[in-house]
Amino acid sequence: MESGDMSMSVSADLTVRLRPVAEPDLAIFRRLRTEPGLIGLDWAGFSDAGAPARRFAVDGYLGEDDGRLVVEVEQEQAAAGIVSYTAGRYAGRASYWEIGIVLLPQWRGRGIGWRAQALLCDYLFHHSPAQRIQAGTHPENIAEQRALEKAGFQLEGVVRASEFRAGQWRDGYLYSRLRDDPSPWDQTPQV
Repeated sequence: MESGDMSMSVSADLTVRLRPVAEPDLAIFRRLRTEPGLIGLDWAGFSDAGAPARRFAVDGYLGEDDGRLVVEVEQEQAAAGIVSYTAGRYAGRASYWEIGIVLLPQWRGRGIGWRAQALLCDYLFHHSPAQRIQAGTHPENIAEQRALEKAGFQLEGVVRASEFRAGQWRDGYLYSRLRDDPSPWDQTPQV
Protein backbone atom coordinates (compact mmCIF):
# COMPACT_ATOMS: atom_id res chain seq x y z
CA MET A 1 0.00 0.00 0.00
CA GLU A 2 1.58 3.27 -1.14
CA SER A 3 1.02 6.26 1.14
CA GLY A 4 -0.65 8.23 -1.66
CA ASP A 5 -2.80 5.32 -2.94
CA MET A 6 -6.49 5.88 -2.32
CA SER A 7 -7.74 2.35 -3.04
CA MET A 8 -7.66 -1.05 -1.37
CA SER A 9 -8.97 -4.45 -2.46
CA VAL A 10 -11.62 -6.03 -0.26
CA SER A 11 -11.64 -9.21 -2.31
CA ALA A 12 -10.60 -10.31 -5.78
CA ASP A 13 -13.71 -8.68 -7.23
CA LEU A 14 -14.21 -5.70 -4.88
CA THR A 15 -11.91 -2.69 -4.52
CA VAL A 16 -12.68 0.30 -2.30
CA ARG A 17 -11.34 3.75 -3.09
CA LEU A 18 -11.83 7.30 -1.87
CA ARG A 19 -12.49 10.11 -4.31
CA PRO A 20 -13.66 13.72 -4.20
CA VAL A 21 -17.39 14.43 -4.14
CA ALA A 22 -18.98 14.94 -7.58
CA GLU A 23 -22.26 16.67 -8.26
CA PRO A 24 -24.24 13.40 -8.72
CA ASP A 25 -23.14 12.37 -5.19
CA LEU A 26 -25.18 15.21 -3.70
CA ALA A 27 -28.23 12.91 -3.88
CA ILE A 28 -26.65 10.79 -1.12
CA PHE A 29 -26.02 13.88 1.01
CA ARG A 30 -29.67 14.92 0.62
CA ARG A 31 -30.84 11.43 1.59
CA LEU A 32 -28.73 11.53 4.75
CA ARG A 33 -30.57 14.71 5.79
CA THR A 34 -34.10 13.60 4.95
CA GLU A 35 -34.41 9.83 5.48
CA PRO A 36 -34.88 8.89 9.13
CA GLY A 37 -32.89 5.81 10.06
CA LEU A 38 -30.59 5.84 7.01
CA ILE A 39 -27.62 6.66 9.20
CA GLY A 40 -28.79 4.71 12.21
CA LEU A 41 -27.90 6.08 15.62
CA ASP A 42 -26.53 9.34 14.21
CA TRP A 43 -29.91 10.56 12.95
CA ALA A 44 -30.44 13.99 14.50
CA GLY A 45 -33.69 14.90 12.76
CA PHE A 46 -34.48 16.50 9.44
CA SER A 47 -32.13 19.18 8.17
CA ASP A 48 -31.82 21.45 5.16
CA ALA A 49 -31.65 19.26 2.02
CA GLY A 50 -30.27 22.21 0.05
CA ALA A 51 -27.22 22.65 2.28
CA PRO A 52 -25.09 19.99 0.51
CA ALA A 53 -25.38 21.75 -2.87
CA ARG A 54 -24.48 25.10 -1.31
CA ARG A 55 -21.41 23.62 0.39
CA PHE A 56 -20.38 21.78 -2.78
CA ALA A 57 -20.55 25.07 -4.70
CA VAL A 58 -18.16 26.69 -2.20
CA ASP A 59 -15.30 24.18 -2.17
CA GLY A 60 -16.45 20.78 -3.42
CA TYR A 61 -16.33 19.53 0.19
CA LEU A 62 -12.53 19.92 0.22
CA GLY A 63 -12.13 22.66 2.83
CA GLU A 64 -9.00 23.59 4.72
CA ASP A 65 -10.46 22.50 8.08
CA ASP A 66 -13.01 19.87 7.05
CA GLY A 67 -14.04 17.81 4.12
CA ARG A 68 -15.86 14.83 2.72
CA LEU A 69 -14.76 12.11 0.32
CA VAL A 70 -16.91 9.48 -1.36
CA VAL A 71 -16.30 5.81 -0.58
CA GLU A 72 -16.57 4.10 -3.95
CA VAL A 73 -16.68 0.44 -4.90
CA GLU A 74 -14.59 0.60 -8.06
CA GLN A 75 -15.83 -2.40 -10.02
CA GLU A 76 -19.42 -1.23 -9.80
CA GLN A 77 -18.52 2.47 -9.82
CA ALA A 78 -21.00 2.76 -7.00
CA ALA A 79 -20.87 5.29 -4.19
CA ALA A 80 -21.08 3.18 -1.04
CA GLY A 81 -20.97 6.08 1.42
CA ILE A 82 -19.02 9.05 2.68
CA VAL A 83 -16.05 9.65 4.97
CA SER A 84 -15.56 12.97 6.73
CA TYR A 85 -12.71 14.77 8.44
CA THR A 86 -12.71 17.84 10.66
CA ALA A 87 -9.73 19.65 12.15
CA GLY A 88 -9.44 20.05 15.90
CA ARG A 89 -6.82 21.41 18.24
CA TYR A 90 -5.67 20.52 21.69
CA ALA A 91 -3.24 22.75 23.60
CA GLY A 92 -0.80 24.86 21.62
CA ARG A 93 -0.13 23.54 18.15
CA ALA A 94 -1.38 20.00 18.75
CA SER A 95 -3.79 19.73 15.83
CA TYR A 96 -5.66 16.54 15.05
CA TRP A 97 -8.34 15.23 12.71
CA GLU A 98 -11.72 13.83 13.78
CA ILE A 99 -13.07 11.40 11.20
CA GLY A 100 -16.43 9.80 10.56
CA ILE A 101 -18.08 7.47 8.10
CA VAL A 102 -21.53 6.58 6.89
CA LEU A 103 -22.14 3.66 4.54
CA LEU A 104 -25.41 3.06 2.77
CA PRO A 105 -27.16 -0.03 4.17
CA GLN A 106 -26.46 -2.32 1.19
CA TRP A 107 -22.69 -1.85 1.65
CA ARG A 108 -22.45 -2.50 5.39
CA GLY A 109 -20.91 -5.67 6.83
CA ARG A 110 -18.63 -6.29 3.83
CA GLY A 111 -15.29 -4.96 5.13
CA ILE A 112 -15.64 -1.68 3.24
CA GLY A 113 -15.91 0.58 6.30
CA TRP A 114 -12.66 -0.24 8.06
CA ARG A 115 -10.75 -0.09 4.79
CA ALA A 116 -12.25 3.31 3.91
CA GLN A 117 -11.34 4.67 7.35
CA ALA A 118 -7.79 3.30 7.11
CA LEU A 119 -7.44 4.85 3.63
CA LEU A 120 -8.65 8.18 5.01
CA CYS A 121 -6.06 8.01 7.81
CA ASP A 122 -3.32 7.28 5.27
CA TYR A 123 -4.47 10.25 3.21
CA LEU A 124 -4.57 12.64 6.17
CA PHE A 125 -1.21 11.50 7.56
CA HIS A 126 0.34 11.85 4.09
CA HIS A 127 -1.05 15.34 3.42
CA SER A 128 -0.97 17.00 6.85
CA PRO A 129 1.43 17.12 9.80
CA ALA A 130 -1.19 15.89 12.30
CA GLN A 131 0.08 13.32 14.77
CA ARG A 132 -3.40 12.17 15.84
CA ILE A 133 -6.64 11.10 14.19
CA GLN A 134 -9.62 10.38 16.40
CA ALA A 135 -13.10 8.97 15.92
CA GLY A 136 -16.10 8.63 18.16
CA THR A 137 -18.82 6.04 18.15
CA HIS A 138 -21.75 4.86 20.20
CA PRO A 139 -21.39 2.15 22.87
CA GLU A 140 -24.14 0.23 21.03
CA ASN A 141 -22.33 0.31 17.68
CA ILE A 142 -20.25 -2.85 17.98
CA ALA A 143 -19.69 -3.06 14.20
CA GLU A 144 -18.10 0.41 14.11
CA GLN A 145 -15.96 -0.38 17.17
CA ARG A 146 -14.59 -3.45 15.36
CA ALA A 147 -14.08 -1.46 12.15
CA LEU A 148 -12.09 1.23 13.97
CA GLU A 149 -9.90 -1.39 15.62
CA LYS A 150 -9.24 -3.07 12.25
CA ALA A 151 -8.36 0.37 10.83
CA GLY A 152 -5.64 0.70 13.48
CA PHE A 153 -7.49 2.71 16.14
CA GLN A 154 -7.29 2.13 19.88
CA LEU A 155 -10.06 2.76 22.39
CA GLU A 156 -9.12 5.64 24.66
CA GLY A 157 -12.21 5.71 26.84
CA VAL A 158 -15.74 6.86 27.45
CA VAL A 159 -16.75 10.46 26.80
CA ARG A 160 -19.62 10.97 29.19
CA ALA A 161 -22.83 12.71 28.05
CA SER A 162 -21.18 13.71 24.77
CA GLU A 163 -24.25 13.77 22.53
CA PHE A 164 -27.95 14.45 22.70
CA ARG A 165 -29.81 11.66 20.90
CA ALA A 166 -33.32 10.25 21.09
CA GLY A 167 -34.34 12.68 23.82
CA GLN A 168 -31.45 12.19 26.22
CA TRP A 169 -27.73 12.77 26.76
CA ARG A 170 -25.66 9.70 25.91
CA ASP A 171 -22.08 8.58 26.32
CA GLY A 172 -19.70 7.95 23.44
CA TYR A 173 -16.50 5.98 22.92
CA LEU A 174 -13.37 7.81 21.78
CA TYR A 175 -10.82 6.02 19.58
CA SER A 176 -7.51 7.30 18.23
CA ARG A 177 -4.81 6.38 15.79
CA LEU A 178 -1.41 8.03 15.97
CA ARG A 179 0.97 8.56 13.07
CA ASP A 180 3.45 6.17 14.72
CA ASP A 181 0.92 3.38 15.36
CA PRO A 182 1.34 0.22 13.29
CA SER A 183 -0.37 0.29 9.92
CA PRO A 184 -3.47 -1.90 9.63
CA TRP A 185 -2.21 -3.00 6.21
CA ASP A 186 0.72 -4.72 7.93
CA GLN A 187 -1.45 -6.40 10.58
CA THR A 188 -4.66 -7.47 8.88
CA PRO A 189 -4.77 -10.34 6.41
CA GLN A 190 -6.17 -9.12 3.08
CA VAL A 191 -9.25 -11.13 2.32
